Amino acid sequence: MPETQSLQPTFVSFPRGALSGQGEVVLVDREAGVVVTDATPFHPVDHTWPDQPGDSGVLSVGGDRVVVTEAVMAALGDDGAFAVGTDIPVKRGADGWTWLVAHRIEGDIPASVTVGATAVLEVDAARRGGLSRGHTACHLASLALDAALADLWHKETGVDPLGNPDFEGRANQTSFIHADGSVDEYRLGKSLRKAGFDSAGFAESLQARQDRINELLAGWVAAGGESRIDVEGPSITDRRTWRSVLPGGEVGFLCGGTHVRSLQAFASITVALDLSDPQLLVMTTSVTPA
Repeated sequence: MPETQSLQPTFVSFPRGALSGQGEVVLVDREAGVVVTDATPFHPVDHTWPDQPGDSGVLSVGGDRVVVTEAVMAALGDDGAFAVGTDIPVKRGADGWTWLVAHRIEGDIPASVTVGATAVLEVDAARRGGLSRGHTACHLASLALDAALADLWHKETGVDPLGNPDFEGRANQTSFIHADGSVDEYRLGKSLRKAGFDSAGFAESLQARQDRINELLAGWVAAGGESRIDVEGPSITDRRTWRSVLPGGEVGFLCGGTHVRSLQAFASITVALDLSDPQLLVMTTSVTPA
């Protein structure tokens, strides 16, 4: 059983860009190799939609410094059950659970890391920066994709933040963000065709669509608008929204990840579309940092 005390949801400072901070150790699970503090700058990977990997870095207590291989979601049930990462049996925010950020520790957890100790937490800044650029670019690419495919819809459908038909929302099935890029997969099946999307027309004009996406992205990067995260509260369970200012207006998505502060962080964002499987579009997004 983990060493613990009465807990509240973890307070997080990564939405404002924090890379370091202090926290009181509130739970230690030596068997699972994780440490939970009451507050952390680390962004955790989401167990239900693991698009952005968790932060890595260092946790220090006294003179002991240990490597944090990845921050992950954890949850403590009202019945005392403690679950980490993909072992959590419910979605984030479900009633009956206290939601936490756990730090996976490389090797054994030192004896000094006990409940009540003060920990200094330091995030790997270079890795965070690459993932933040990758995540912001992923959102921008999805908006450009929607815009480039707008004329292929022949029925009314939901719209994205720019008012274009929401291809991303209807067709995306996986998204993986990495340093300075992302890979998204979209299912082009029967249900999408029934919803009014011209899959055959898309396949016939694939290169032109890709060129249009990259043209839009180049314009947005050149404009260098603001990018930010708006939060409803300080805890890991509070809603967070990514927003950015584009030439067509301000856009926003509910998003639990990290992002750049300005599109001036990019020298370029480009995408490549792959339709080798006519039922599956793969969009690879690549960033050149400024």
